[in-house]
Amino acid sequence: MKLYKDFRVVIFILAMLLALVAIHPGYSPERGISSDLQYGLDLEGGTRLQLELQGAIAGITIDPAAIIEKEYSDALGAIEITDSSDEEVIFKTTEPLEKEEIDAIGYGSAYVRDNEVTLSINKNYVVEKYLSTYLDTEVIYLPGGMYEIRSTINESELSNVLADVGGSITKDIQGNVEFKKTVTKHTQELTEEVLNEKLNLWGLKEVPITPVEDNLLMVDLAGIDLNTAMDIVATPGKFEIRIHLTNNTTSHVMWGEQITAVDMPKMHRDSWGVGFTVNGDGATAIRDAAVETGAVDDPAAHELTMLLDDKEVYSAPLADDLANNLRDMYDRDENVQSLQLTASTGGGDEGQMKAEQLHVHLRAGALPVEVAVIGSWQVPASLGAKFKEQTMIAGLFALATVALVIFGRYGRKKILIPMIATSVSEVFMILGFAALVNWQLDLPAIAGIIAVIGTGIDHLVIITDEVLYEGKMPSLKVYLARIGKAFAIIFAAAATTIIAMSPLLAMSFGALKGFAITTIVGVLIGVLIARPAYGRVIKDLLE
Repeated sequence: MKLYKDFRVVIFILAMLLALVAIHPGYSPERGISSDLQYGLDLEGGTRLQLELQGAIAGITIDPAAIIEKEYSDALGAIEITDSSDEEVIFKTTEPLEKEEIDAIGYGSAYVRDNEVTLSINKNYVVEKYLSTYLDTEVIYLPGGMYEIRSTINESELSNVLADVGGSITKDIQGNVEFKKTVTKHTQELTEEVLNEKLNLWGLKEVPITPVEDNLLMVDLAGIDLNTAMDIVATPGKFEIRIHLTNNTTSHVMWGEQITAVDMPKMHRDSWGVGFTVNGDGATAIRDAAVETGAVDDPAAHELTMLLDDKEVYSAPLADDLANNLRDMYDRDENVQSLQLTASTGGGDEGQMKAEQLHVHLRAGALPVEVAVIGSWQVPASLGAKFKEQTMIAGLFALATVALVIFGRYGRKKILIPMIATSVSEVFMILGFAALVNWQLDLPAIAGIIAVIGTGIDHLVIITDEVLYEGKMPSLKVYLARIGKAFAIIFAAAATTIIAMSPLLAMSFGALKGFAITTIVGVLIGVLIARPAYGRVIKDLLE
């Protein structure tokens, strides 16, 4: 009873119970043995995708006055620029105009006096907006006169757009054109965050996403086939609402960024659909577009179309009640706080699948850049099961070999049984930790567990040799001195192992990260929980 009251043994028992609850082993005739452990691609089968983030970083030299002259001449008629700088452009129009009409073009704030306009601008914003408009993508200014273009584009395409306003791509001091197909680290991290959110919404938590260079991501999807993986990961999820015009064309109304809430997919009148709420800006844009195009008066001629990655998911005229409400709000110049809409995806299993995909993309948002799959690998489930079986055999073989060596060294069951039991308990607690944090076990992680078995046995041998003084239990004073010496050696060895594994953990070397995590967690569990309890138990057994 003294043994079970010892705090080291109590902590050990509690840790084992917690691991048991986390792993939650079970059995059923249909599924066989089951648990809450999650296995990686190597052991479960699935798909690995290598994604290239589509974008470019370029140095640009351009006179913002040239952009202002082109854009405002196209919108207002010919203008004459009389003075300009990076903060202000002054120009004359053929006839006086209203401030609101000039501000609506969106490049700056205007001060109007008769037919002379003083436009306050920000050079970087003017270049961003111009490129965003003509490249149909997001453009971000970077320090040093560089711009990130979040789209697939080549050097000649960018040069052609810049040439229209007298701009060009800059060159460095060696004369090389400053244009590179890549993205910033921030864009890569943002893409990883959005992908993680989408995978979580699909119920795939803790999916390994490994950054490679600046514009590559490696994604492991255990238990997912290639087609499903492409639908989840390789689609940007760009949602747009457009409205039909009279000349059989459509006009942009709003993007998915203006969606504030998304409902779960539901069946309504034999069709699956996803309801969502747009914010005030989006609702106002829908109201203005519906009135200005005449959709509120003739809904059938001006359908509202919803697109996901430029593919139509729903198109229908405005309901009569909604059309009347939008007209009344426009006439009263009333601000629209929000608007609720529904996108229908059709009936049957296909409609349900499309609704689930649309729900994920609306919830998580669009990827900041498009991605291209430049490599894909599939591991069949049968091969994953084979790997799982082989790793289990390897682990048991390692444990059996260690047991033979220990028995050959000491020849005493009182030492062999607690030592092997302690080693097994460490493995069990590592698995419990993995289940608790939803960490996927793969082949490197299993290799780490096997390595922990070896280092753990080393430490247990040190404890046993120090406890056995000349082959027998020493006095309490000598025991305490020698066990203290043993743990000083063990803690030093553990610290060395953790320091050695830390670079692999910090630098995210793909599969090696799993090996590092397993080793570090196993060492910490051993030196803080399992080995102190072993030192206490072996003392009582040998006495």
